[in-house]
Amino acid sequence: MSARRRTSVIRDPVHGDVHLTDEEMRILDTLEMQRLRGVRQLGTAYLVFPGALHTRFDHSIGSLHTARGVIEAVNRNFELDPAGSVAIGEEEARVIRIGALVHDVTHVPFGHSIEDQDGIFGRHDLPHRFQAMLGPRTALGKVLRDQGVVEDVLGILEAGDRTAQVPPYWRQIVGGTLASDILDYLARDAYFTGLRLAIDPRVTGYLKVDRATQNLYVDLAKHDLLREDILSEVVRLLEARYHFSERVYYHHAKVAAGALVARAVELALAAGVVQESDFYAETDASVLELLERRVEKSPRAVKERVRSLVTRFRERRLPKRVCVFPRYENAAHQESLVARFFAPGGAKARQDVEARIADLARFATGRDVDVIVYCPARAMQLKEAGMHVRWPGVAGVAPLSQFQARVPRLADLEASYRNLWKFYVFADAPTEVLPKVAEIAAAEFAPAVNAYRPSVR
Repeated sequence: MSARRRTSVIRDPVHGDVHLTDEEMRILDTLEMQRLRGVRQLGTAYLVFPGALHTRFDHSIGSLHTARGVIEAVNRNFELDPAGSVAIGEEEARVIRIGALVHDVTHVPFGHSIEDQDGIFGRHDLPHRFQAMLGPRTALGKVLRDQGVVEDVLGILEAGDRTAQVPPYWRQIVGGTLASDILDYLARDAYFTGLRLAIDPRVTGYLKVDRATQNLYVDLAKHDLLREDILSEVVRLLEARYHFSERVYYHHAKVAAGALVARAVELALAAGVVQESDFYAETDASVLELLERRVEKSPRAVKERVRSLVTRFRERRLPKRVCVFPRYENAAHQESLVARFFAPGGAKARQDVEARIADLARFATGRDVDVIVYCPARAMQLKEAGMHVRWPGVAGVAPLSQFQARVPRLADLEASYRNLWKFYVFADAPTEVLPKVAEIAAAEFAPAVNAYRPSVR
């Protein structure tokens, strides 16, 4: 009996029954994968959307399931029209599914707050992170080596050496613009946040693999005419991702909550009591305990500040916005703000300006104010329309972004994504003090334009 035969069924609230092979279950049962049960998919978003308690473990299973759906669509389309395309074999499908299953294993708790947004750590998908998590000393690495797939999986995750070359479509099925990752998390995030944003499954119905370039692509051509219906579904998927970014991923309260945790991590790192690798085995709950435990021997000011930040997070006493500098008002100043306050070197600049604003506010009001300056990366989570398409009348396949002039909604989406960028100043202070803090902070960052006025109600 083959160990790869589907033998286990997991009931998923989003996709229904998900079938896993014995070897996929072995992977899922490793310590590294089980840790993901304790890492929420949307980080601090549950403080805004109470149902958003789903985890990266759930998402990993869902990504495996949606990868299977993509593979089946590719093979079905090959059977209907094999000209210029290829099918995905059983052994290839096995490796791709495993790649989808483990693609998020390097995520740390509150990762997007302390990686993509504050830039305290490098991104979770850097090669060294995967190489460590899939190394020969980890349970996951040992299982993948026993199964003979570790090098191919590292290749899919773009973390292997140059000898581990894999076809482009292996990577694209797992992590491209139209991939198992996004197909699962959009559906899952909608379900658990309660937002009525749906993705039509037919968006994957026209996927093929180009024989010449080995790229996964959407076939938008039929009888030399554009399939407007399929193009519309692809654009709707990209629009759905934008709406989630606007409504959930960059919600100001989620950002404020993440800023509390990120600042606690930053202080602990500066005190030398933790390092990045300490976070690789932690969960959302255990990382807060780790911070509290490690700062016990730190200077008193650091210990008290970290404890205060963690306590305020646990009690949902979030700092209030006092200034917001959005890109759409500050296109001319965005680059200088990012260069000054984002990593590398941004931590000291943020701490210096926070202390200065707090001192001026204390002098002006007689009240103690805790200030947090939040500066996201310039590109944030912008994903261009990078999936390949076959466009009628154009030879070969090319990224959809190359046809932006013919699809104005793509240009609108790109501009909208850029305008999601916001530079925040948060403060923990009595309500009546906030306008004065805002005045001081706005002057500190002039000539950047503050678009927010705190309410005193």
